[in-house]
Amino acid sequence: MTIQNGRRVAGGFIKDFQKFILKGNVIDLAVAVIIGSAFGKIITSLIEDIITPVLLNPALKAARVEDLAKLQINGIKYGLFLASVINFLVIAFVIFLIIRFFEAAKRKEIREEAAAEVKPDPQERLTLAVERLAEVMESK
Repeated sequence: MTIQNGRRVAGGFIKDFQKFILKGNVIDLAVAVIIGSAFGKIITSLIEDIITPVLLNPALKAARVEDLAKLQINGIKYGLFLASVINFLVIAFVIFLIIRFFEAAKRKEIREEAAAEVKPDPQERLTLAVERLAEVMESK
């Protein structure tokens, strides 16, 4: 290959890479990952800083334990495992509630759009009524 052919090959590679990067689905995926990461931090904070303490503090006080992570028998840290299971269940429940809320909002929006399409304009209804009346009068 000549240098000119080498440049042509490199230029084609760069153009192909540029087309790949600028495709809509690649950019959409990048945006989704970034937003998902930020949303994940919000959910993690909600679970670890608000919901889990509200649920666990009474149970820990009843068990006379200050930190769930300190629960262990013969070096087996079952407290950490319990904390992970509880966090998973709480996160799954919160995600379920969020998805359910968004689905309900979406259904409501669809119903409102359908209702708006069904309701004809009052002036249009009046015009249709007058036309029907005229047809009845002409037929008699």
